[in-house]
Amino acid sequence: MATSIKVGLAGFGNVGKGTYDVLQRNKDLIVKRSGTDISVKRVVARNTARVVPLVAEDVIVSSDWKDIVNDPDINVVVEVMGGIEPARSLILEAISKGKHVVTANKALLAEYGNEIFAAAEKAGVNVAFEAAVAGSIPIVKGLREGLAANDVKWIAGIINGTCNFILSTMRDTGRSFADVLAEAQQLGYAEADPTFDIEGIDTAHKIMLLAAIAFGVPVNMQKVHIEGISKLEAKDIKYAEELGFRIKLLGITKNTDYGVEVRVHPALVPNRRLLANVEGAMNAVVVKGDAAESSLYYGKGAGGEPTGSAVIADLIDIARTASVDVSERPKMPTVDAKHNANLWADFGDTVCSYYMRIPVEDKPGVLAEITRIIADNKISIESLIQKEAPQKVHQTEVIMMTHTTKEADVQKAIRTMQELSSVRGPIVLLRKEELH
Repeated sequence: MATSIKVGLAGFGNVGKGTYDVLQRNKDLIVKRSGTDISVKRVVARNTARVVPLVAEDVIVSSDWKDIVNDPDINVVVEVMGGIEPARSLILEAISKGKHVVTANKALLAEYGNEIFAAAEKAGVNVAFEAAVAGSIPIVKGLREGLAANDVKWIAGIINGTCNFILSTMRDTGRSFADVLAEAQQLGYAEADPTFDIEGIDTAHKIMLLAAIAFGVPVNMQKVHIEGISKLEAKDIKYAEELGFRIKLLGITKNTDYGVEVRVHPALVPNRRLLANVEGAMNAVVVKGDAAESSLYYGKGAGGEPTGSAVIADLIDIARTASVDVSERPKMPTVDAKHNANLWADFGDTVCSYYMRIPVEDKPGVLAEITRIIADNKISIESLIQKEAPQKVHQTEVIMMTHTTKEADVQKAIRTMQELSSVRGPIVLLRKEELH
């Protein structure tokens, strides 16, 4: 175990400041638990004048990231700048100089993780990224250590607080997506440009990393099916509630007979499931293992100090393993992969149950046309509700729940139904996840 760790902190936004503050406030506790004095020697930030009053006098503050990688006293580089560049260059340069890396940068790892992990393995250093997935929740450590004896079957998570806040508020108030998004931006839950969150990209980055850890696949964003929540209507949230479900944006990865699935989309989750009752901006992840069965990890998925907590947990792990032989350290996610890159599942092979809302002309025979198409595509109907049309309005909606079936069959049925003259608008399709 190392007796001291000198840290170079790249980035001093919410997470960088949160990391520094927790490290200072709990210094004695961290030393006692790790046996190591972990201290920040340098901070790199764009606005150095803002940072200087917020750190101790002996901390060197500058604006050039190379100051960190070129300092021979620094053992560990903590990257919390975000973005692809210069974060990628900083991390690769730090690795080449034999420095361990801790990062909260899920987008970078989801895009360039294979390159970074391979470089770290070759250099004999660690790249730790607990803070990159679900903030304060120790899900990376949970998979790599607590569930190490398990053959993981699937992972499903609410891992974007912005989307969960929007969906929870829409359900509670009946308001539209656009209205609640504006409130989320006003409250600071959503960015001025919320695209990464609401279109599912942020969730996709995180679930891809969890798939790499759980199933030994290389990171590959091209293999993730991504749908966001921007097209969800309040009426679908209301109908789901009437049927005993809540709609959540889930990141899901499964190890199936037809390959590894990685997908992001809104899903109907039964009200009785713990995951359905995760509200506001909170995050939660469920892991199904063969031995442990289902376990749930819940907490804050963002914020300066919650994410800083995960960064420091990684620093402590590095301190504990720094003197351990490289061969005995935890492997990088893509090393000794159990799967080849060509063993990804095709999204059309996905098997689950479905919710469909079909706007139709209110006239005899329409329901018969729809059910015929459903039967022709080998889909079994679990329940079907035809809403009563308002007076003088000759249009209504058919709400259908299916039994388990293939994605490709459902998509084919929808294309056929969409061509019917009696179908008066886009058919809404949502997937149901039982999570048992």
